[in-house]
Amino acid sequence: MPPKVPDEKPTVTTEEMMTEETSSGEADVAPTKSAADEMAEKAKEQLAKLAKEMGIPTWALYCIGVAVALVLLLIVFCCIRRCCRKRRPKDAKKGAKGAVDLKSVQLLGNAYKEKVQPDMDELTENVEEVAVEGEKKEEIKLGRLQYKLEYDFNQSNLAVTVHQAEDLPALDMGGTSDPYVKVYLLPDKKKKFETKVHRKTLNPVFNETFNFKLPYADAMAKTLVFAIYDFDRFSKHDQIGEVKVPLMMVDLAQTIEEWKELSSVEGEGGQENKLGDICFSLRYVPTAGKLTVVILEAKNLKKMDVGGLSDPYVKIALLQNGKRIKKKKTSIKKCTLNPYFNESFTFEVPFEQIQKVQLLVTVVDYDRIGTSDPIGKCLLGCNATGTELRHWSDMLASPRRPIAQWHTLKDPDDGDKKD
Repeated sequence: MPPKVPDEKPTVTTEEMMTEETSSGEADVAPTKSAADEMAEKAKEQLAKLAKEMGIPTWALYCIGVAVALVLLLIVFCCIRRCCRKRRPKDAKKGAKGAVDLKSVQLLGNAYKEKVQPDMDELTENVEEVAVEGEKKEEIKLGRLQYKLEYDFNQSNLAVTVHQAEDLPALDMGGTSDPYVKVYLLPDKKKKFETKVHRKTLNPVFNETFNFKLPYADAMAKTLVFAIYDFDRFSKHDQIGEVKVPLMMVDLAQTIEEWKELSSVEGEGGQENKLGDICFSLRYVPTAGKLTVVILEAKNLKKMDVGGLSDPYVKIALLQNGKRIKKKKTSIKKCTLNPYFNESFTFEVPFEQIQKVQLLVTVVDYDRIGTSDPIGKCLLGCNATGTELRHWSDMLASPRRPIAQWHTLKDPDDGDKKD
């Protein structure tokens, strides 16, 4: 009998096995892909339907969606950035530990004082030393002034030179000041001088000399005053401080040149502010040859009546060679020290004459019985000094444009007492 041959199993190649595995894998994944395709197709159908209802093409709808997504991302980004900015100052404050720069502290008035106290963590065991340091921090330096005095016995003349000032406090918002110096003698204050205004500086250099005709015998009863102010066009000029030099304490036989620390006025408002302040605007049109003066208001006027008030009005006079060629006046405001006028006056001044005339503005207290008494005045023109000269110069530099400014009233002359 022939031998039995075992049953041969079909041979499966490697390629067939891979084919079977791939086909089986595709069979397993196929349902997942079909579900995703179905969802995508449904989404496309819905978008196409929505675009059809809105009457726009499908691609436009896609663009709108992308734009909305970008806007939302931008809003989220801005919110996050804003929150981060708000947190930064707090962190900075924590790291600062109360460090204060006294030079950055701005004075808002003559009586304003900033007190700087040390943190509790910085206190030492020596209480007395800490108290002394605290007192030093409370002191605010007003700066110092350099001046020179020269007396000529033959001419009976006192030459006063204002050299410079340094380390003045900042009274303006920009961290600077616009200082100028007023020089006068007490107690009469008949003659006052002003330096030029130096813009945006805390260390002005003036180098201006003023002369007082003063007999030596009278000089012993006088006190020389250097009052430093911060110029402000639209409000009252703030006094930074002052230096008083009693002449009886000075050896006028020698040239005196020294530095002095500025002292506070302590709410007096300055030696000159007792008469009050006035605000008015100037406007000059060269082509028409017209000078327009608008008297706006006055404040803190001197009390002239028994009841502690005044009846003020303002006289405006145009002068040439010391003579009045034209004059006008406002209405009278009864029983007030802070009158509001807002009255306009026009003078015809040809362009060739504008540098030869002067404008005298006088505040007068009206008196029905007797003579009306002048409260104070200010004189403007090319020959004026200080703020009056600056106001006049600014008017000429800005033709056809009204320039408003506050002025401190000065003592009226005897010749101004006639109405």
